[in-house]
Amino acid sequence: MMNNKKYPSFFVKVLYVSIGLLGVLSVCLPQTSVVQAAAPDNNVMWSGLFHDQGQLYDSNLEPTDTQSVTLKFRTYTNDITTANIRYYDSADSTYHWAAMSKVGNDATGKFEFWQGTIPASSSTKHYHFQINDGSKTVWYDAKGPSDTEGTTRDFYIIPNFKTPDWMKNGVMYQIFPDRFNNGDTSNDVQTGDDRYNGNLAEKKAWGSSVVADTGYSNSLVFFGGDLEGINQKLGYIKQTLGANIIYMNPIFKAPTNHKYDTEDYLTVDPAFGSNTLLQTLISNIHSTTNGPKGYVVLDGVFNHTGDTHQWFDKYNKWPTLGAYESQTSSWSNYYTFQTWPTTFSTFGTSTRLPKLNYGSTGSALRNDMYNNSGSVAKTYLGAPYSIDGWRLDAPQYADANGGNGSNSTNHTIWKEFRNAVKSVNPNAEILGEYWGNASAWASTGDQWDGATNFDGFTQPVSEWITGKDYSNNTASIPTTQFDSWLLGTRANYPTNVQQVMSNHLGNHDITRFGTRAGGDIWKTYLALFFQMTYVGTPTIYYGDEYGIQGGADPDNRRTFDWTQGTTSNSAVSLTQKLISIRNQYPALRTGSFMTLIADDSTKIYSYGRFDNTNRIAVVLNNDSFRKSVTVPVWQLSVTDGSTLTDKITGTVYTVQSGSVTVSVDGHYGAILAQ
Repeated sequence: MMNNKKYPSFFVKVLYVSIGLLGVLSVCLPQTSVVQAAAPDNNVMWSGLFHDQGQLYDSNLEPTDTQSVTLKFRTYTNDITTANIRYYDSADSTYHWAAMSKVGNDATGKFEFWQGTIPASSSTKHYHFQINDGSKTVWYDAKGPSDTEGTTRDFYIIPNFKTPDWMKNGVMYQIFPDRFNNGDTSNDVQTGDDRYNGNLAEKKAWGSSVVADTGYSNSLVFFGGDLEGINQKLGYIKQTLGANIIYMNPIFKAPTNHKYDTEDYLTVDPAFGSNTLLQTLISNIHSTTNGPKGYVVLDGVFNHTGDTHQWFDKYNKWPTLGAYESQTSSWSNYYTFQTWPTTFSTFGTSTRLPKLNYGSTGSALRNDMYNNSGSVAKTYLGAPYSIDGWRLDAPQYADANGGNGSNSTNHTIWKEFRNAVKSVNPNAEILGEYWGNASAWASTGDQWDGATNFDGFTQPVSEWITGKDYSNNTASIPTTQFDSWLLGTRANYPTNVQQVMSNHLGNHDITRFGTRAGGDIWKTYLALFFQMTYVGTPTIYYGDEYGIQGGADPDNRRTFDWTQGTTSNSAVSLTQKLISIRNQYPALRTGSFMTLIADDSTKIYSYGRFDNTNRIAVVLNNDSFRKSVTVPVWQLSVTDGSTLTDKITGTVYTVQSGSVTVSVDGHYGAILAQ
């Protein structure tokens, strides 16, 4: 731990104050004179405008088709003359107007609120605002104010579309089972075991390199982690950390350590345990006797199977005839052959992963995968398993006849999948893996609930804090670009989707965050501050909570070091505290989000999270030195004389002239709650 992180030399302090702190003060001091200048003068003051779909501004985020939605909009007091909602209704493909009226002021008196209502109906709508001061008009949508009207970044209203509340309010912990904990050595795969067609396994000692020795394959290196190992560590996950959602990479029978080459969807891999043990594990996760009630998300690999699957059966493992063995196989149309049997459609370039052919609606494959009562999806959603959701692997590629997805057939598949899943459990989560803008699936209300937030969280956080992208290539962004990136990607989705996006620092496909951070644990601290206070579901890839190292696949799948899995580790202790704070304040989970400071020169980023009960200012210092930051909490309607408490240090601050001034360590944060 480097001392200059927290206590720079006197010379450096003086230099910093002379050059940097003045910049902070210039943007952070309360703009009292500006507020007082607000008046009907044919000029709309952008800095006073605000709306999002938090509970202070949207009466009903998830309305039914019989519920109207009343919206509020904030401006400076006496700054505008009229305001209107302009909304598009899919029922008639036309924009409509809803007039707004002034309904009062905030506690500081600096702001006033305008209100209007969009009537109830079953049709999807999206909206923005027209703000007028005499002859001047400003438009406001999900990306903020503009002099020109836009229609591509509207706020959403999707009647009867609800995302799971437990996902909005939870913290997810991702486990790669073979590498987390070995709870039962009797089921370990051993060196020399034939996994398929003469391809042999290699058993390695816990903590050793995950790279295969000469003569073996990385995908056939095993360490012995299993479901019993997870079961034994539920106390660590649910109590020590406080996470309550467990997402496991594939657990179904497959030759490899990663299990993305499914051999049997209805059987737990023997190296991980049994179906009975899975039921026990799920029951223990759901229990409240060992920590908070938990939830289980399984990895659904529904775009392709492995070539050892019964439906394909390349190596004659099954007594039945697979599609590779016979063109008369009952599963022959589950795959797409260009020249039977040697040439067939695959996922990517791997001939070990034959791609599934979903054919026409009502196909046998669709029935086996999700429609029938005994289908894969419904089997695990129902008793005796009763999982709480599916994470979908590579779902944008699911298609018919060897197609590569992302088309109308693909969307039809996931619409049907949603109907099937929600028919068993309306509160089940459907989380799609996607690395870009997933709005085609997650902003329609009829497919996924949310997606893996590579684009809106993982990548910008990595570039801002570590100066590397998630592939560990040099890519650095300043604070203002970080803020703009976050705003733009939030605008891609309805707010209830934003709240269930999976916000992960790393996962099994990308370089570990700790490695991108160059082993600087303080950068992990800062990332954890942001992860636990930002919009979306924090998702901890096992070991990221202590800054585990790891390069590209397979090195990002190292075994968990259980000497670090304790609160004596400073990062684990901080994770525990941050999760506890997040759990204490709904505003950090489903509250509004407002940028307060985004300063490139000081590398300070501050934002508000607030609802009807609490107002919270988060301050992040992305520099190496301790800094004094003046935070304009008046923007959150916090009144002079009131107090804010830093939930990390316990320090109490009294608001004066609309602000509080706090000192924040380098690569660290403060969480100021009222």
